[in-house]
Amino acid sequence: MKIGLYFGTFNPIHIGHLTIANHLAEYSDLDKVWFVVTPHNPFKKKKTLLDDRQRYEMVYRATEDYSKLEPSDIEFHLPQPNYTINTLVHLQEKYPQHEFALIMGEDNLKSFHKWKNYQLILDDYDLYVYPRISEGEIDSQFNTHPKIHRVDAPIMELSSTFIRQSIKDGKNVRPMLPEHVWEYLDEMNFYR
Repeated sequence: MKIGLYFGTFNPIHIGHLTIANHLAEYSDLDKVWFVVTPHNPFKKKKTLLDDRQRYEMVYRATEDYSKLEPSDIEFHLPQPNYTINTLVHLQEKYPQHEFALIMGEDNLKSFHKWKNYQLILDDYDLYVYPRISEGEIDSQFNTHPKIHRVDAPIMELSSTFIRQSIKDGKNVRPMLPEHVWEYLDEMNFYR
């Protein structure tokens, strides 16, 4: 089975994340997409980031009706700070029967050459890159790389930051969130 790994804080997960993941599960050679919920990132402000388990719960609720989409808390069990290469190696050892690939937005590809062991990632894993509107250039080595697959997925210009701010401002963001996620956020009074 070929599994695409979609990393993120998912704070909160929204319909943009689901649309991209579902597009990849349906229109590429990936059999499934795992949403890898990343633990607290030292570069993000802690006060805006919900607890790891609360974010995992939202991803679980968002994906429970989709057979090809699954939540993953694998990084919660790895030493911090963690790097993508470590997660990939850990998953390959834990699930040798699967083939793993990395899903990223075009904006991340622009800084991919700065990632720890990025060359090793490219040697052993396919990258599925979905379009994003962003500034900057993509390093020329990535334009024709055989392991990098450009995916003609919908461009989703929706951000978790925008959703959190909108909730704080008392706006109705219900259409931007999966129904079960909205209910959980509302019930728990998150981001208010």
